[in-house]
Formats: sequence, structure tokens, C-alpha cells
Amino acid sequence: MPTYQYACADCGHQFEVFQSFSEASLTTCPECKGEVRKVYSAVGVVFKGSGFYKTDSVKSKTPETPAATTPAAAPAPAPSSAPSAE
Repeated sequence: MPTYQYACADCGHQFEVFQSFSEASLTTCPECKGEVRKVYSAVGVVFKGSGFYKTDSVKSKTPETPAATTPAAAPAPAPSSAPSAE
């Protein structure tokens, strides 16, 4: 539910109210019963996580080969530690 800020034109009292979009705006101050108006201010928006940048979904230009189709290199034989017969 959105939070709206109001300010009284008579006494200067400022307050916030949780209201749905379909509710009517407040017209009277809860303290002095004077006329109130909505206060609009800039809202900062922060996008966190992946998927918000152009580079997050860009595919690489060089196709990568899957590891399953790449032939494995044969292991080199281990050197023998046994003494040789002369």
C-alpha cells in the first residue's frame, strides 16, 4: 500500500498516511482541522541483482564447446622409480 505525505496549510503539521490507490485524498488536518495538501517529492529507485544491465543478457560472440564433446588429453605415464638393471 502506498504511503502519502500531507502538510497542513494552516498549522504546518506534516504527516504520512498509508492509503490504497482507490481511496480519496485527505482534506482535513488531524491536529487543527485545517486544509491539507499532498506533498510530492522525488523518489530514489535502486535496482539490485542481475538482469538490470544491458550486458547481463548479452551472449558471447565466440561459441563455447561443451565439455562433454571436448576430447580429454591422455595422461602422461608416471616416471618409474625402480632402479634400472645394468
